[in-house]
Amino acid sequence: MRRALLTRANPLSKLTAALLLTLALLLTFDWASAAVALACELALLPLAGLRLRTLLARGWPILTAAVVGGYGTALLAPKAGAVLLEWGPLVFTGGSLESGLAIALRGVAIGLPGIFLLATTDPTDLADALGQRMRLPHRFVLGALAAVRLVGLLITEWQTLGLARRARGAGAGAGAFGRPRASAGQGLALLVQAMRRATRLAVAMEARGFGGRERTWARASVFGALDLGVLGGGALITTAALGAALLLGTWNPIWG
Repeated sequence: MRRALLTRANPLSKLTAALLLTLALLLTFDWASAAVALACELALLPLAGLRLRTLLARGWPILTAAVVGGYGTALLAPKAGAVLLEWGPLVFTGGSLESGLAIALRGVAIGLPGIFLLATTDPTDLADALGQRMRLPHRFVLGALAAVRLVGLLITEWQTLGLARRARGAGAGAGAFGRPRASAGQGLALLVQAMRRATRLAVAMEARGFGGRERTWARASVFGALDLGVLGGGALITTAALGAALLLGTWNPIWG
């Protein structure tokens, strides 16, 4: 089965393109640049090998946070423009809704590149790129790689701890008020296990020579025409987003 196009690109090129777009979106507070960036990102779904359903399954926390942030901004923003809705203390105007829309679109547009990067990047390839291309200390790179590899294990352990506590009757029938306390106890147990595993892993890595001065890499991290295309695509999307804000007159720099 052929891999998606973005999965074959160097992780460093994808990371650079994502950072470029993110920094550009952080410079302005408007809906036009965020909308254009979001539309371009959604158009890249086939290149990342993702379906809209998969994207929603992975990115629903970002979408939820964006909607909540947009609603809060629309509620608390200065009431400029015509009043569109007034119900007791809830007052929404054209200006406040525009501000809320800008925050919501901006949050999703900033979060999607991170999802694309995680979905299309193998952690080992990312470590190779950071160690060979960016010349980061190999102790930091390998430690970060080990941490990323253990994220999935933490999820499995959380489920196992929940089943074990349920089998012992802990947390059963606690009700809505007792569930937060049960979750806190389960989280503490997970934290203790994670710290113990991290200590054992660090000792094992040192024993196997991962902390030595000289480090060789099994796979070479190379740049090619595809990576130049990824960088060019990131620059093009960034330019289109900022250009749309300037053309439509919505450009609103954060320092203004």
